[in-house]
Amino acid sequence: MKCGIVGLPNVGKSTLFNCLSSAKAQAANFPFCTIEPNMGVIQVPDERLEKLEELVKPEKVQAATVDIVDIAGLVRGASKGEGLGNQFLGNIRECNAIIHVLRCFENENITHVDGDIDPLRDKETIDIELQLKDLEAVEKKIDRMKKVAKSGDKEAIKAIGVLETFKSHLESGKSARTAPVEASQFDYVADLHLLTVKPVLYVCNVDEASVKTGNSWVAKIEEAAKDEDAQVMMLAVATESDIAELEDYEEKQMFLDDLELEEPGVSRLIRKAYDLLNLQTYFTAGVKEVRAWTIKKGMTAPQAAGVIHTDFEKGFIRAEVIKYEDFVSLGSEAACRDAGKLNIEGKEYIVQDGDIMHFRFNV
Repeated sequence: MKCGIVGLPNVGKSTLFNCLSSAKAQAANFPFCTIEPNMGVIQVPDERLEKLEELVKPEKVQAATVDIVDIAGLVRGASKGEGLGNQFLGNIRECNAIIHVLRCFENENITHVDGDIDPLRDKETIDIELQLKDLEAVEKKIDRMKKVAKSGDKEAIKAIGVLETFKSHLESGKSARTAPVEASQFDYVADLHLLTVKPVLYVCNVDEASVKTGNSWVAKIEEAAKDEDAQVMMLAVATESDIAELEDYEEKQMFLDDLELEEPGVSRLIRKAYDLLNLQTYFTAGVKEVRAWTIKKGMTAPQAAGVIHTDFEKGFIRAEVIKYEDFVSLGSEAACRDAGKLNIEGKEYIVQDGDIMHFRFNV
């Protein structure tokens, strides 16, 4: 599961990627600095993991991770192959969610590809290019389905109706994820891997003075994103870069205190990206290892067990489950067992975020 960082050239994508990842992408003041996508595996900050480490005192701790991809900057005409358009769109197609960075600050030393600052226009530039590419894919499928429908194929006729709805929605300048169709009808475009179906988080890259309260540009983006099933957050990417350079914990805390921030903004961003991908965490906790495991929301206990090893899913017998709050309150697995707070769950159990689990299996 991957999140792709996208945006116009020179909006702060690669600098943000560098803040998130130990990999150092080249960041410079000219378009198309990033050509090949850079990928980083990012640890998901989770205070619960720190608390479990404190209680269990394991030999090692392993956090959940999420893959972040820094994708080349897009320009107008990308849907027709302008700039690095085809490559850019192909890279987005391989991602499961989009982090769209928008420049919401003035700085005469950093050029803008369109000459002036207008994040709403920048947002629309990328939205339109993605919508045009999706429209092209939908139209091609409609043509294919019409040929099949000539034989009276009822499923093809039904598909055309749904595809026409997507077509008119895209033509009106709206993204496919907000099309007025039933959830099950998205199956008709699943094979197209539409770009605008993917969940989106708009990251408004602001200056340090605006990081707490925002500015007029941020307000415009929030208003524009209201009706399109997307999230918005603010981040001062240049400031985050300064924070990331500090290795001493106390220095970082002093920096954050000066900004009146409880934690680096990138920590919030990583958690939002994790949620954007529809992911959640369960834990295993033993003296050898305390570990956060990543699963999709809605997974059953056997499916969650399979994330550890396929044999766990194949031979699943039962899951022993302790709620995180109970574990922290009582202090240990043994205390939870004695207090009747350890539940035995079967194959139908839907794993909840924060569950502490132990699986019994037989292969």
